Amino acid sequence: MAKKSKIARNDRRRETVERYAARRAELKEVIRRPGTPEPERNRAVEELRRQPRDASATRVRNRDSVDGRPRGYLRRFGLSRVRMREQAHAGFLPGVTTSSW
Repeated sequence: MAKKSKIARNDRRRETVERYAARRAELKEVIRRPGTPEPERNRAVEELRRQPRDASATRVRNRDSVDGRPRGYLRRFGLSRVRMREQAHAGFLPGVTTSSW
């Protein structure tokens, strides 16, 4: 089980990313566009730099939806490998069969 403070921090980061996503996309497009005048590009870079660090989507950590475990995350299920295995054995994941050999 992850610390509640880490889970809460990650949730705040998700909210921050959502809040700034549209503006970040606009600024990045201005920066990427080859025909953008240099002063406008510099203003866009400066505004992007002034945004909070947590506004970047790469700062969000994928965590297990049940207990918040940060490692071994499986996107398809939204669970860690440990929790996915437990739930697969218990039959809680439809369409997932366990293999044995």
